[in-house]
Amino acid sequence: MERTYIAKAITCPGEKVLVQGFIDNLRDSKYMTFIVLKDITGKVQITIEKETHPELCDTISQLTGDSVISVVGEVQANDYVKMGGVEIIPSEIIIESIAEALPIVRKTIPATKKKPEVTRSSIDQRIDYRWIDLRTDENQLMFKVQTLMVNSMRQFLVEQGFIEIHTPKLIGAASESGADVFPVTYFDRQAYLAQSPQFYKQMAMASGFERIFEVGPVFRAEKSYTSRHATEFTGFDLEFSYIRSIDDVMDMEAKLLTHMLTAVAEKYGDSIKEAFGTEVIVPTLPFPVITLQELYKQLEEKYGYTVPEEEKCDLTTEAEQLSFKWVQETYGHEFLFVVGFGPEKRPFYHMRDKDGTPIGYDLIWRGVEITTGAQREHRYDILKAQAEEKGLSEDVKFYLEFFKYGCPPHGGFGIGVDRMTMLLLNVGIKEAMFIFRGPNRLDP
Repeated sequence: MERTYIAKAITCPGEKVLVQGFIDNLRDSKYMTFIVLKDITGKVQITIEKETHPELCDTISQLTGDSVISVVGEVQANDYVKMGGVEIIPSEIIIESIAEALPIVRKTIPATKKKPEVTRSSIDQRIDYRWIDLRTDENQLMFKVQTLMVNSMRQFLVEQGFIEIHTPKLIGAASESGADVFPVTYFDRQAYLAQSPQFYKQMAMASGFERIFEVGPVFRAEKSYTSRHATEFTGFDLEFSYIRSIDDVMDMEAKLLTHMLTAVAEKYGDSIKEAFGTEVIVPTLPFPVITLQELYKQLEEKYGYTVPEEEKCDLTTEAEQLSFKWVQETYGHEFLFVVGFGPEKRPFYHMRDKDGTPIGYDLIWRGVEITTGAQREHRYDILKAQAEEKGLSEDVKFYLEFFKYGCPPHGGFGIGVDRMTMLLLNVGIKEAMFIFRGPNRLDP
């Protein structure tokens, strides 16, 4: 008999079905047993009257929460069933796997008159048993949402004529600044895990691909213990040629994110609000833009926030967070493009204007930076000089070769998929990733 997913089964009263899943809840009394069965599409109640089905009693006695079973039975409408007014009356229950007592508490269990509250396990304890933690409705919704986020952005770009590429993650030279890379032994020499696909995205521009994107792993050897940093995460990167200015890059990202959030709001907006208590806000176009210096001026005038002059070449974490309050009060918006960063805080491959200011931006969403984007320097002599200025000319020799034989003007950006998920659902980065990697975490 072919399996029927629960979401489909509950729409088929009177039919005999085979459903399979984890036991989400089990109530076993002298005369009746109620099982809530859960698969990736939903839940259904399995109702067993023991006197009517004595042949199932031995099987029922072996069951535990989170065990995996297959159930053959008839779908019946029943107005007394709280779970959608539908139940399955089984003729057969097959045990696929018996679960031992769980080593973690996935959700806080409220106190009753007879029992005290059972506190939820810490996030680090839950990551130790991540495969068990991921069985919750909230976690499974999170990754359905993340799937839609990535797929809708991919779809948008394909419709805009972009090509998807897959670049190497083992590289011979550091791709950003020479720091924060993981060295690995590569046969008889040293290699590195890629900090980003940046060099290869630009190689694609020199190849005449014109418009490319990639979804793939990114590695950062940063000893950061914040709620938003990870040593390995999923990046969504794109690059495109023949841009007229950085405005084209910012416009592309704003449209991409608006398209994605529209799709998420339409399909999962209500579910996200119910599960995570947060609203999916579809932004209006265009996104607000401000220079770094002007932002610091505004934050000082409105909120009394000041930083030493030497720190104003980059955004502090506090300024990022305050910028959310400012952009909401000023524009009624959740996104803010910040431009005008100092060259000491930007990579050598960013194009600079006549005053030496890098032509790039950070995009801040809900008070957290999700993107660094830029117009790239595509002229060989200037690029070589900027690499030398940073002391990287030897390290990036192979990369500079891409620009010797003709390369169009281009720009692009990268977005952290996990960080976007974190901000959308208002959870920590450890919650937002399928499996978190940080300075102290290499398992599971």
